[in-house]
Amino acid sequence: MLKLAVVGKDVSKSDSAKMHTFDLKKMGVDCEYSLISLTKEEFDARVESLLNELDALNVTIPYKLDVIPHLKKLEGDAKTFGAVNVVKDRIGYNTDGVGFLLMLQNNEIDVKGKDVLVLGAGGAGRSVVKKLLDEGAKVTVFDVRKKSALQLNKEFGGITVADEVKPQPRFMIVNVTGVGMHKTEGISPVGADVLSQCEIACDLIYYPRKSEFLRIAESLGKRIVNGEGMLFYQAYYGDCIVLNRKTSAEEAKRFFEEYLLEYPD
Repeated sequence: MLKLAVVGKDVSKSDSAKMHTFDLKKMGVDCEYSLISLTKEEFDARVESLLNELDALNVTIPYKLDVIPHLKKLEGDAKTFGAVNVVKDRIGYNTDGVGFLLMLQNNEIDVKGKDVLVLGAGGAGRSVVKKLLDEGAKVTVFDVRKKSALQLNKEFGGITVADEVKPQPRFMIVNVTGVGMHKTEGISPVGADVLSQCEIACDLIYYPRKSEFLRIAESLGKRIVNGEGMLFYQAYYGDCIVLNRKTSAEEAKRFFEEYLLEYPD
């Protein structure tokens, strides 16, 4: 039986255990999956033992960069984004970007040539922005820490860095800030004036399934997409890495549809 876990600052409400257990069962593998919430001090003290004891480790906010010094090397998108969400054999991977892209594709959202505003330039924001650029979107990034957004533009290029968020027509707004979950549940990073000008509102938050950001957008008649699909797809690709198994976008979509039937709430 595989021993796996996700580590983050607060993963008490994470669906990671359900998703990974579901995926791996579909793949014919049993696992023991733990949710580990740690402060920064606790993470620094325990990360080595976790890497030694577990078959693989999933990493979430805010430790996607902090885990890197403990690894032998980075592969693929982890190199590009400078952030890690899957560790196996002390090799770091990042499946956030492919999870986000598959979520767009399976919701039939084509961003090529479209104006997209990304709220947040942190670890997940980096992967979202890069994939949007790769797909030909016209990307604007706003982060209260403007330096983070400027750094993204320095690395990837082709980004418009906003000093503030003003109401203007946009194809899609993506919330990657985390505002709307945990202690900020019930709060939206932008108001109705901004959301009224977009066609699609996408929030990477998946708990609650309908954040305040999405609730406002829906009340304005906008199409909404939450982050549950992205979480599931990045988990699927992560599990394939752990098992050294070939990935399939069609299989990932089918698994997610079956998962929603088993866990409708």
